[in-house]
Amino acid sequence: MNSNVKIRKTKNQDLDFIYKAICELENEELDFKVFERIFNENISNPKNIYLIAENEIEGLGFISFHTQNLLHHCGLVGEIQEFFIHRKYRGQGIGRVLINEILNFADQNNLKSIEVTTNKKRIENVAIYENLGFTLSHNKFTIYR
Repeated sequence: MNSNVKIRKTKNQDLDFIYKAICELENEELDFKVFERIFNENISNPKNIYLIAENEIEGLGFISFHTQNLLHHCGLVGEIQEFFIHRKYRGQGIGRVLINEILNFADQNNLKSIEVTTNKKRIENVAIYENLGFTLSHNKFTIYR
């Protein structure tokens, strides 16, 4: 990975970059005002970690991570909610650096597990997550409203 890449906590001024990234990830244009409200709420919640990878020119990617105490784990569990690397920077180790930051946080805070869900349409993500050390352990069922 390029040594010019920096990882830092997401700030309010990263909204536009992350909005565009999520719209690309979801392949749709999301309601910006609603997105902005949720973004501000989430980055201000101390149980969440939002990190951005950047170089001196632009944002390269980001990861969002939410934690909660769960009864069935009898402790703190974290889940990666969004994980995006800009297309032109994929395969350069930036994702691994972001994941390592999450793993360090998990170790420091005694998390029981780290979870991530990927859409079945994104078949390539299964191999990516397996290469990062994740195990396919659950099925997720969803009702959309």
